[in-house]
Amino acid sequence: MTLEILISTLDDGINGVAAMLLPKREDIGYLVSWQHSEGKNIALPEELRRDDVKICNLAGRGLSRNRNNCIEHATADVCLISDDDCRYTHEQLQTVIDTYTQDPSIDIATFKYSGEDGSKYYPEQITNLKEFPKGYYVSSIEVSFRRESVQGKVWFNENFGLGTEPFHCGEENLFIQDALAMGLKCQFFPITIVHDQQPLEFLNRSMDIGTLMAHGADLQIFHSGTKHLRALLKAWRLRRDEKVPFFYGLRNIHKGISYMKRHPEILKNKRKIP
Repeated sequence: MTLEILISTLDDGINGVAAMLLPKREDIGYLVSWQHSEGKNIALPEELRRDDVKICNLAGRGLSRNRNNCIEHATADVCLISDDDCRYTHEQLQTVIDTYTQDPSIDIATFKYSGEDGSKYYPEQITNLKEFPKGYYVSSIEVSFRRESVQGKVWFNENFGLGTEPFHCGEENLFIQDALAMGLKCQFFPITIVHDQQPLEFLNRSMDIGTLMAHGADLQIFHSGTKHLRALLKAWRLRRDEKVPFFYGLRNIHKGISYMKRHPEILKNKRKIP
């Protein structure tokens, strides 16, 4: 069984990818989707000119577009979503391979990551994602999938995610929910498979309007009947935990609810690239 690390990077982020590479193994490869902003001309680092590294160029911005470009060009049996600041060991990657080898029925497996954040809640046992445990959410770099189960069938919604308007997060939840709706088997495993070197200040986007609107969109999509009560609760928790002013948070959460009510079609029109 082969494994491919699907790395999304933008502009000079390509210069950090070489530090991710491990000594070569025949069953492990790297696919780098390299987005280019208009007017930027950056040379490909020589360290990436390896036969186990494939570069796919993509114009423009939008992290979900970049993820989808990776999915479209993947070729291995199993794929692991990644960013240009992730770090792995061969033992961690072998765990991903073993997970699919040992259970051929699994389509999508999510894991744990370690990093500067350190505050994320995870279930303590293997969990079927049909029922999300309270307080748990999926991060992109924890997601792996069997390629034949996902490619051409499940995509990241390109209306959500970094570099996208109006929703700056929430794409992972939609990806998993779309997979579940198709009948795919999605499970969480309480095993750390990656270290993320992304600084904490970058991760903390609680005050960002697009992030708050994404919370509202999530309520409209998945909790329509109780969205207003949940919006109050979410705004209160953001005030308590993240120091987001209560009415600022509530106002922008409601903006997200209203946007989704006006534009339900964005759940169907997921892709913006051919």
